[in-house]
Amino acid sequence: MNKYIATNRWGTFFGITQQTLDSVWDNLTNSAGDSVIYISMEIGADRDVYHPIKKRLLQPDIDKNSTNLLRHFSRLFLNGPEKIPNYGGGLGILAGDTLKSFADLKIPALAVSLLYRKGYFSQLVDSRLGQISTATDWSPENTPSLYLMKNPDFPDLPLEIEIPFYDGQDREVLARARLWLKMEVSSNLDFFIPEILLDYSIPSSPEWIRQVAQSLYDSISDQAKAVQRRLLGASIVTIKKTLGLTGRTIHLNEQHGVVVVLNLIAEWLAEKIGPNYSIKATDNDILQAAEAVAQNIVFTIHTPVKAGHDRFDKNIISQIGHAFCGRILLLLAQDDENPNQYNFTKLAMRVNRATNSVSRLHKAVTQKQFPQFAKKITAITNGVHHLTWISDAKAALYDSFAELKNWREDPAVFVNTGLLFTSDDFRQSFELAWQEDTRKLIDYINNMLSLHRKQMHETWIDPPNYLSNLDDGEHVLTPDVFSVGFARRFSTYKRADLIFDDMDKLADIIVSNNFPVNFIYAGKAHPSDEPGKSIIKLVLDLQDDLYIKTKGLGKLIFIPGYDMNIAKMMVSGVHAWLNSPKRPLEASGTSGMKAAINGIPNISTMDGWWVEGYHDGKTGWKFGYEADIETACLSEAPSTLLYEQDSAAFYEVFPKILAMFYKKKLHPQYIDKCIHNLQLNCPIFNTHRMAAEYVDRYKLHLPDPVNKRLQKLRKIYQSDV
Repeated sequence: MNKYIATNRWGTFFGITQQTLDSVWDNLTNSAGDSVIYISMEIGADRDVYHPIKKRLLQPDIDKNSTNLLRHFSRLFLNGPEKIPNYGGGLGILAGDTLKSFADLKIPALAVSLLYRKGYFSQLVDSRLGQISTATDWSPENTPSLYLMKNPDFPDLPLEIEIPFYDGQDREVLARARLWLKMEVSSNLDFFIPEILLDYSIPSSPEWIRQVAQSLYDSISDQAKAVQRRLLGASIVTIKKTLGLTGRTIHLNEQHGVVVVLNLIAEWLAEKIGPNYSIKATDNDILQAAEAVAQNIVFTIHTPVKAGHDRFDKNIISQIGHAFCGRILLLLAQDDENPNQYNFTKLAMRVNRATNSVSRLHKAVTQKQFPQFAKKITAITNGVHHLTWISDAKAALYDSFAELKNWREDPAVFVNTGLLFTSDDFRQSFELAWQEDTRKLIDYINNMLSLHRKQMHETWIDPPNYLSNLDDGEHVLTPDVFSVGFARRFSTYKRADLIFDDMDKLADIIVSNNFPVNFIYAGKAHPSDEPGKSIIKLVLDLQDDLYIKTKGLGKLIFIPGYDMNIAKMMVSGVHAWLNSPKRPLEASGTSGMKAAINGIPNISTMDGWWVEGYHDGKTGWKFGYEADIETACLSEAPSTLLYEQDSAAFYEVFPKILAMFYKKKLHPQYIDKCIHNLQLNCPIFNTHRMAAEYVDRYKLHLPDPVNKRLQKLRKIYQSDV
């Protein structure tokens, strides 16, 4: 593995060759500028679900002891921490999946995010108290694939950059950050995407900056949120200059980093007008600058939910930014509903050359929300990194059939496999792999329940599962019982409790047919989202009612501490994936995609990606109100969430699903839906295809082999139709 140690002026890195390091860095810094800077508030890519370097180290032909440096890296990558808690949910995991596909496809890009020393938050769940939020303890210094970048002029010192803030009188206050480099390495270790993580929690930064920078989505105040957005967006121009980056395209993954637009406008005006641009520039100059800057911006909007769009009071912005920024924002970001606020989503919508929604349905919703920008809003439906989310058992299954030999590099191979997928050999092998995944999940849950029983006597935590209060023999789950999975952020519009709205009706379905069901739940609510936390508490409170009314046939489990590892076990080990948002508030949703590429059918309202992934019922089931976009209500108010109507629709379809799973004559139809997910959804809902569509928006000039591969992926599916 000595050849996988590489060095440049920024440090020493492991898992790539010197040739790969030099080639990637040249792509990012050469004069052609054919690369992308990808900005995201959060990036999720834990190593316990996908770790190509560790996988290579575990190969028997690898000598891990030839040099002291190699021994150091080998120990770190084999035994070091695998969690990098710089993500809160789907947005961050999507960012990580995107960058992994960029690496696999050799798309030249560099990502920028913040390093949060207290992470998002760690979740404890108590049956009496509900969700309890605690700080996350982790050490970037000891985490494999994270490197503190060096100052090339003083190699013994870390690299630091300065980001200006301003007080209400335009007096400069400098925030300082150290730069950590995290690598998303391709599956073949022949390419990587650098992620620059900005660490503002350092002694040379003001105390108030250090405090705000420590936790993802710190919502202690609107000012803290605004400061975090500035810490991200205002860093981009400085990072470009410091590292010599030349990428012409900046991709905003949500509006969180949109402050970069203000810096780029100021930079353009300084070049045109001179150093006194803030005094001399007219409104027309600013608008002209915005038009020029827009040619370098690609913007992805991820949610129609109002709370997901950044709006800040003008007085808050005036306390951290220069007065000239206020002039720009007044022209470009005035909120239509509140004259005292700036709307950062509107700013991102206005200043870009391409705006992308994240599903076809979301495109229509976004056009309705922002009619003034409707003509430039297109769709690029989200995907997931198939190499991360396909289980080990399913991967071994695919590897065992010659017809699927190239599935890792090209998920489109699943398209033309009709004869294979109809064969008894494949179908039986698929069920065996599925059973292995289910056993893994059920074993994890049973061990968790046993641990919770011990916690009842050893700690103050009252376990979050009713089954932990029963005798040992009663709380054990078995893998042959139909298991429904639900795991995501707990927010009111996602309606986690929808299917329990009429408990008597649900219990009757289970008992009258003697169909046992496990409902397996996981997920977090933002620490400041009291309605979301109340739904978690409600789910906990429903456990005993379900168990008693179904005479033990219905079991509701809550798995605390939801993370990528738990997610991977769930999306591959359950028998169906439940998604119950109020249409059309789920812009895309990716958890259901992760289930689908494991062959797991979805049970979902017709929202987000499922409108495209449903395929007239071949891949799962739909339920609920299908309002058209013109009449759909985008409110999250409790009175508008359609609980009675949509739960009734679920109770209508659920007995048919259970019968298809349990009845021997119907069970082949259930496996048909699993197989159709592989054929129809695996080729489409992956980040390889998604990345290929984004490259079309980036307008990059790439080598012919890379271009041909991307063109092939784009031919599989076009989101914007």
